[in-house]
Amino acid sequence: MSSLNIPNHVGIILDGNGRWATKRGLSRSEGHLAGFNMLKKVSPYILNMGVKQLSVFAFSTENFKRSKEEVGFLMNLFIKKFTEESSYFNEKNIKVVFSGIRNKPLPSNVIKAMNSLEENTKNNTNGILNICINYGGRSEIIDATKKIVNDVVDKKLDINSLDEEIYSKYLYQKLDPIDLLIRTSGENRISNFMLWQLAYSEFYFTDTYFPDFNEEEFDKAIIEYNKRDRRFGGINYEKKNN
Repeated sequence: MSSLNIPNHVGIILDGNGRWATKRGLSRSEGHLAGFNMLKKVSPYILNMGVKQLSVFAFSTENFKRSKEEVGFLMNLFIKKFTEESSYFNEKNIKVVFSGIRNKPLPSNVIKAMNSLEENTKNNTNGILNICINYGGRSEIIDATKKIVNDVVDKKLDINSLDEEIYSKYLYQKLDPIDLLIRTSGENRISNFMLWQLAYSEFYFTDTYFPDFNEEEFDKAIIEYNKRDRRFGGINYEKKNN
């Protein structure tokens, strides 16, 4: 793998936890726990490979429509794991940040656990793990636009100076564009995930459910990524003429 081109920013839509559990006769809650455990296992591997930023879609704004029992389990899981795993992420030297709307219906104790994990890992330098909770790509763009309007009204920003680089600073986190998007479980859509950052991403869809998306499965995605011809709207004349 050392000779391969490693993407700077990888996004993963963590899909298939419930179906993974159902196939095994387990509850959906057990699937979500297995998914978190896999994220804990595979994220250091991904960042140690040379990826600088890893963004994962853990819970969307629309996921609150799920059953009260499932949502409640996930909220308690977030509180428990974000509190317990602070030392683990420090040991792995991973900086954890969160993207999403930090107000209702997200419970205050979940927000408290998120803020604490961010604070406890803020000085770590072996890559960024960006966890998207109560997140929607359209909401992020709308919220960024509101901040820009406020700054223009307050004369903190000249509207004529606004460009893509400045706009991106108003998003939930200051992150680079996503180079490779991975979605597990066989679904072939992006589901309102990081729309701004995905503008020129390569997409990789796999039938593997996320609790089974281990280091070997990530390696397959990287190998496929290296087969892509990323032109960013231009033409690779060298390849075209060969």
